[in-house]
Amino acid sequence: MDMFTFNLPTGPCQILFHTEPYVPQLPETGGMYVADSNTVELLRKSKNFNPHAPLVVLDAGEEHKNPDSISTILSCALSAGLARDSLFIGFGGGVITDMTAFAASLYMRGTRVELVPTTLLAMADASIGGKTGIDFQDTKNCIGTFYPAQKIHISIGYLSTLSEQEFRSGLAETLKTALLYAPKLFQILTEKKEPIMSRDPALLLEIVKRCVQAKAHVIERDLHESGERMFLNLGHTFGHALESLAGFGTVAHGDAVAWGIARALTLGKRLGITDPSYIDEVFSVLELYGWETGSVHSVCRNRSTLKYLGAEEIALQLLGHMKRDKKKRSGEIRFVLQREINSTLVMTVPDADVLAVLQ
Repeated sequence: MDMFTFNLPTGPCQILFHTEPYVPQLPETGGMYVADSNTVELLRKSKNFNPHAPLVVLDAGEEHKNPDSISTILSCALSAGLARDSLFIGFGGGVITDMTAFAASLYMRGTRVELVPTTLLAMADASIGGKTGIDFQDTKNCIGTFYPAQKIHISIGYLSTLSEQEFRSGLAETLKTALLYAPKLFQILTEKKEPIMSRDPALLLEIVKRCVQAKAHVIERDLHESGERMFLNLGHTFGHALESLAGFGTVAHGDAVAWGIARALTLGKRLGITDPSYIDEVFSVLELYGWETGSVHSVCRNRSTLKYLGAEEIALQLLGHMKRDKKKRSGEIRFVLQREINSTLVMTVPDADVLAVLQ
């Protein structure tokens, strides 16, 4: 087993890389598991799983990342008599890891939490760094806390269980990290599509480790997203607005983020910030993996009511969702833009320019 530790104001966080599928043991002080309908059978097959311990099984999908699910987790913990020294174990993708850690941050004003991410998105990004939360009404991740897990257990073997769509969704977050901090990772994504898509374990482990280490170093410097951590939202202001407008679960998070990266780079070009040759290079990788870079309709693939709306109306509604973004200050939206790879800035942008790249 390999291990990586980084230090936060809340204490050390350990990332443990296991060669075999792994779930931590519950302590003598008690605990509970949280999984979803997609992952519960994997959890039950795990060596250390305690069938007598409390288990919450939530419906799978972004549309279930809501207050009702948090209430279910908290009710189970209270009924089981869990205390502050009990352990919440979240087993699943980013939705489950976000909600488990959020519930743990609320229960008794904070109990212990360890996460077992089972998707590429959760391993490379969502479970790292302590952002927890839920969607509320039609706004993505607008309720939450900063509450890092004490330990995160990563088993690359779980990636073989993912659908192609789920796997590609996670790849979009690895591309984001590559553009922000890891030129070598960008080279890997550019040159090794075939072994990546065939899920070569050694290569995927290298990709996840590069993402984890890059993000961990940022989180150590800026846990509460007051500065540099905002860079990690590259593509997310656009992508979250699309997920919210289309309806949660309609567009995969990774597809929305990839489209959002394309929009952010296009906005940078319009403002004279982003190197056009860099845009061409990134767009070629987006297209290599089959991510849509054009209209909203192309991303949604006619799976939502957006197919009945024109480009101008969609742009206006997306802008409305962006104005609820958590990164806004004094009512102004701040966008993560890039000059080139590993050169990033955050700035406010006039609505007219945003609408232009949305149409």
